[in-house]
Amino acid sequence: MASTDRILNIKPENRFFSHASHCSHESQRLAESTNSEISGGSYNLSTLTLEYGKEELVSYTTFRMAGISKASVPWMKKCSQIMWSLTHGKLNKGNVIALRDFVLAKYSDLYAQRKVLNFSKAFLKHLAKTRFDPRYAAFDLFLELPKSPKTRKRVTSRIVMKTDVENVLCAVEHAYETGEIDWFQRVDYKAIVLFSAFTGQRCEATTARLKVGQFREAISQQKPVIDILPEQDKIRMQHYCPLHPQVVDAVRPLLDGRQNEERIFAQLSFARWLRKYRIPLRYGNQRFVPGDLRKYCEQQGDMLRWNESNRAYVLTHGVAGVQWSHYRNPLPEHVYDVYIKYWADVTLGDQNVES
Repeated sequence: MASTDRILNIKPENRFFSHASHCSHESQRLAESTNSEISGGSYNLSTLTLEYGKEELVSYTTFRMAGISKASVPWMKKCSQIMWSLTHGKLNKGNVIALRDFVLAKYSDLYAQRKVLNFSKAFLKHLAKTRFDPRYAAFDLFLELPKSPKTRKRVTSRIVMKTDVENVLCAVEHAYETGEIDWFQRVDYKAIVLFSAFTGQRCEATTARLKVGQFREAISQQKPVIDILPEQDKIRMQHYCPLHPQVVDAVRPLLDGRQNEERIFAQLSFARWLRKYRIPLRYGNQRFVPGDLRKYCEQQGDMLRWNESNRAYVLTHGVAGVQWSHYRNPLPEHVYDVYIKYWADVTLGDQNVES
């Protein structure tokens, strides 16, 4: 036995499971001293200061930016810059509260405040895991948003009527007649207006990303329904989008001689033209913007009493709490039938542009 212990370099007095009384007493003494330090205030958040390196923040930011949309990258960088400029690698109660106060003062929009503070909280949790120190995560206590009662608006701030959409269509026609836009732009802009007004798809997150092949396949069906992919939707929800007969007629000229992988709509060009033309809304001292086409679809859907589950599915908006019994594995024909039941008699025709 002695020879074996000598070969394996094992010392009997330092075995893993020791029955020596002095060893057990020593372990108990260390545990008690550690607990007394914690209870005595050594880790009090009011006096605790922890550090992190700038390279850790840069590495985490790079990790978070992987796979996100291009529109979210600048926000991620901005959150990282704010985090470093207010803490400079030191985390204590004063710095973290200063970070929170800075964000609340700089941004009045609730969603902007959430982006920065949630990024900071996530970084603290990241430090707690990578450094095996849960004290880092405890500082998120000082990054909570203030509790305030939600104000309920009696009416929406933007009212978009059928006349407003028709004024845009008329303005496109007028711009073509005066030579401001060419034939392709005329057809493209009208197709964007009709598609967005009848389907309520988000202008940049969805409409700008749709491909020629998707529409070519959709209009070849008896009941035209386009399959919108997860990467073409804001909340990454794949769904079917029915096409109104007017939309089908407006889109057909855009398919001739084009490759399936091309983006069908020049959404950015339309948005620039709309900013230049400055078409007023009928109600309120405001100008028409691309997002108003989604507003029209939602508000017109209220007037038509469009089925709530069907509308939430097509617009991918307010999907929480909706009865999904018909949409867990939806059939495109079923989605189209419910949609066309309400929208079949709605048409958007050219009228005179109102001043």
